[in-house]
Amino acid sequence: MKAEYEAWTEAASSSANIEELAALGVEESDDSMTEQIQGEYARILKKVEDLEFTLHLSGEYDERPAIVAVKSGAGGVDAQDWAEMLFRMYCRWAEKQGFGVEILDETPGDEAGFKSAAARIEGRYVYGYLRSERGVHRLVRLSPFDSDHRRHTSFALVEVLPEPDEQEEVTIHPDDIRLDVFRAGGHGGQNVQKNSTAVRITHLPTNLVVAVQNERSQLQNREVAMRILLARLIDLDIRRRSEEREKLKGAHISAEFGRQVRSYVLHPYQMVKDHRSDFQTGDAQGVLEGEIEDLLKANLTSQVHEPASMNE
Repeated sequence: MKAEYEAWTEAASSSANIEELAALGVEESDDSMTEQIQGEYARILKKVEDLEFTLHLSGEYDERPAIVAVKSGAGGVDAQDWAEMLFRMYCRWAEKQGFGVEILDETPGDEAGFKSAAARIEGRYVYGYLRSERGVHRLVRLSPFDSDHRRHTSFALVEVLPEPDEQEEVTIHPDDIRLDVFRAGGHGGQNVQKNSTAVRITHLPTNLVVAVQNERSQLQNREVAMRILLARLIDLDIRRRSEEREKLKGAHISAEFGRQVRSYVLHPYQMVKDHRSDFQTGDAQGVLEGEIEDLLKANLTSQVHEPASMNE
């Protein structure tokens, strides 16, 4: 809170200073000060815009780190490759922001890519920034895995979960989970561990399933799986409360799983379009390299300005 307060007061002080500088420039008819004033004004404006945007991140869990999980959908090997591309995009974005990235799990695909992958991203407001990324992401491109080089459409599901707090109220009772162990697999389905170190945990009351095989010991994989399961239970509670609020407001709630939230087109033209904010960019390669800041901000801003009721 102290850092946030000081950032606003510094912006207010800088604004007052530039106002005095501008008045002095006018009084002395000094045109040489114009460039200095314009540069300082642009710096202050950018700082205030960034500070204003953080006001959107006021949700219950927005300040927390996040667990980002990506799962391949329809599209075979292309979809598994797409899941890896998406996962890399989020990791690159986090690194560019100076956030820490811890890989929790990577389950290799049959020939390439990932069937699923999960990472913990450490930093302030990570969950707030990324929570709107959850949903189905669609890729359209010429397939590198098709001998005829035809155009393919692939899908991947993105989950964004708030990291559980050490004193989180959500509890998991031992009788509510089923633990299965198996050998970790690699590309093509071959076993890469002689011992059964991979872990699958099923939460019986909700039927949520978490499988982890990244670590070399069964104990480590179980600890990671429990962290992800707890995060999914928190996310389930968030979504239930959100649906209740939407019902009270009279808003329409779509339960359609397959409806994509964003499309990435690499052929016959290049474009990334978010279907909720209608924001689009032609720099598809930049987006896949982690340049997703404009997409995140456009989506979060559009959510703030949504009407309270679809009937209004």
